[in-house]
Amino acid sequence: MLTINLNENKQLVIVESTRIQAKKEQLLIKVSAAGVNRADLLQRQGHYPPPPGDSPTLGLEVCGEVVALGEGADNKWLGQEVMALCAGGGYGQYVAVDQGHCLTLPANFSALEGAGFCEVFLTAYDALRQYPGFGAGHTLLVHGGASGVGTAAIKLAKYFGAKVVVTVGSEQKRQACLQLGADVAINYRQSDWWEQMRAEGLNADLVIDPVAGDYLNANLKVLAQDGKIVILAMLGGRYCQQLDVARVLQKRASIIGSTLRNRSSEYKSVLVKELLQRCEAGMQSGELTPVIDSVYPWEEVELAHQRLAQNANIGKVILVHK
Repeated sequence: MLTINLNENKQLVIVESTRIQAKKEQLLIKVSAAGVNRADLLQRQGHYPPPPGDSPTLGLEVCGEVVALGEGADNKWLGQEVMALCAGGGYGQYVAVDQGHCLTLPANFSALEGAGFCEVFLTAYDALRQYPGFGAGHTLLVHGGASGVGTAAIKLAKYFGAKVVVTVGSEQKRQACLQLGADVAINYRQSDWWEQMRAEGLNADLVIDPVAGDYLNANLKVLAQDGKIVILAMLGGRYCQQLDVARVLQKRASIIGSTLRNRSSEYKSVLVKELLQRCEAGMQSGELTPVIDSVYPWEEVELAHQRLAQNANIGKVILVHK
């Protein structure tokens, strides 16, 4: 089978690889499309290695047809079109995925939407569930509102009845987030977002933050009492200068670090099942579909990575087979 691998210069190249087999309780998926994620860029740079035992090939989410079953896998999956959260290996013609990490492709989803759903919606949902009972009467602040996770978080939070504030880096992204349902969208290049929130009397019960760095102190300025900050990445740097611990105590704040990739298979299976239980109706109605920014053939994977690296996307970047 063909896979997209890294050569010695960390360039992406299409190579012939040994066809993988489905292990116990896994599904073998013939991939039709795969989502591109910032984690792929980090892994390529050597900053985000796969957990031990997982595939070193890039790719954390796919859509495709189940063509074979591992021992103990449910026969219901065979021949089904699925969307799946991968532990790696999504940049291949075939990928083996734990059956608990797969969802049947909804009839109203395209393969492109299926390929762009799992990583961002499960990441966003996992962040929202850190605040038990999050929904009506609560406010979410999302940094990077136009990203894949950001757009998913907007849709999920609105689906649950919450108010949503986002920060973005351009007027185009600000308008896109408002169209998706965000109540307030702030261009951080034009004003201090925390000052604007304060001026408008806005506090956040929950913050989804892929920036970190000095954003942590700013998050605390607008955090509601007993609020929670979920940090997903470190785009703004690893360290926060002079963390205001007094404000942490004053707000009784919870600061939570979360990555989905290194969670146990059991945790991911529970997350998938819970998302389906709470959100299946929204998926079927079209309220909870991923935003597709751009689509590239496999041969143009470098261009797909460049678009994400340049932060030019609004929503998901997708790779497709011919």
